Amino acid sequence: MALETAPPRIEILLVGMNGDLRGKQIPLEAEKKVWDGTVRLPSSTQSLDIWGDDNDDITGLSLSVGDPDGQCLPDRRSLAPMPWAPEGSKQVLATMHEFDGTPSFMDPRAILAALLKRFDDRGLTPVVATELEFYVVEDDWRETGKPRPPAKLTYRGEPNGFQLYDMGAVDALDDYLQTVRSWAKAQNLPADATTAEFGPGQFEINLLHRADALAAADDCIYLKRIAEQAARKHGLKSTCMAKPYADHAGSGLHVHASIIDRDGKNILDAKGGDPQKLKSVSAGMLKTMRDAQLIFAPFANSYRRFQPGSFAPVDIDWGFGHRGTAVRIPDADGPAARIEHRVAGADANPYLLLTAILGGMLLGLDETLDPGPATEPGKEPPAGTKRLTHDFLTAVEDFSASPFIADVFGERYRKLYGDTKRKEAITYLRTVSDFDYQTYLPRI
Repeated sequence: MALETAPPRIEILLVGMNGDLRGKQIPLEAEKKVWDGTVRLPSSTQSLDIWGDDNDDITGLSLSVGDPDGQCLPDRRSLAPMPWAPEGSKQVLATMHEFDGTPSFMDPRAILAALLKRFDDRGLTPVVATELEFYVVEDDWRETGKPRPPAKLTYRGEPNGFQLYDMGAVDALDDYLQTVRSWAKAQNLPADATTAEFGPGQFEINLLHRADALAAADDCIYLKRIAEQAARKHGLKSTCMAKPYADHAGSGLHVHASIIDRDGKNILDAKGGDPQKLKSVSAGMLKTMRDAQLIFAPFANSYRRFQPGSFAPVDIDWGFGHRGTAVRIPDADGPAARIEHRVAGADANPYLLLTAILGGMLLGLDETLDPGPATEPGKEPPAGTKRLTHDFLTAVEDFSASPFIADVFGERYRKLYGDTKRKEAITYLRTVSDFDYQTYLPRI
């Protein structure tokens, strides 16, 4: 008896607090309900922590108020095919709304859209691009309890050294990477260069600049999903963990951003415009960086990435063309003048990430700020330069006490996100690891 072909479907997707996708699969013949706005999910869907718990005891957003529904209103611009699903299947991103028509205060897409409205009110448009690093690992991680590099990149089970820009590594996983590129093209993602990074099975895919930061975040979340689905097709797994291996490079999510006015002029162009703006915008990001570090590094594992001597910054500094700084200026003059924010890990939620970065830039536009001396290549950061924290719980407390975070994300979301992450941080601190047993049990 022949197997029946699975019917096509449409998936309506919400972005959760942790950058996870949740939603519903709907038969294609019932697609009309998506566009009619009648698809519902509990509003608490977007309060779920990394374990999927709604934490009603600390948020009061679920059973204690009856776990009310919200409306999932789709953004037609994000409609895209799903090449890994039955032919004709498609997906669309939605924003959670209350029934009075207002966007949910918990929806990451709505949070970013509200900040972009502030730029629009000033006649300004952020232009944004992301660079996503991720690892590809063998698919036996559930059995072994840890990742290991793809067999094609190892010799007798060990990695073949560093693979930075190594075309041999790209060729070894070309079937997988070709699938990623093909599916990105099918979804009309502005994917550009693909490079091998330092770690075994680590790759970076650049997405081109968008004069629509919400679309840029959509591109990034879709790219993460493509990387995951393509890995599944090839018997692998992709991961955006910030630090999946202790002895190999972490994965970052770098953001390039500039700002254009109504005439299409780049206001960060130091040569053709006001040279102070580029510095003031950089200073705004530096001033708010510790407050927002929980957005850039949202999990306990994220803090393993911030290590001296790595390309993950540990100082709150800036520089011209300096890849060791938190804020890098690749170009200061001309239409391509922009900043590169290098702090976030690949595990960051792209919507919250862009909200935090652009919020800092907006502060630098509204106030005249001085970033201080630039860090020069080969030299230590200037005296008095502050540092990022290496501690998850400290980042939670900085975030939760920040007026900047309350202004940019809203007071209710500051509390929700902070309280949820505090629970995660405390759970991490209470967990006794294998390292504790191996190091201390025999000796103390």
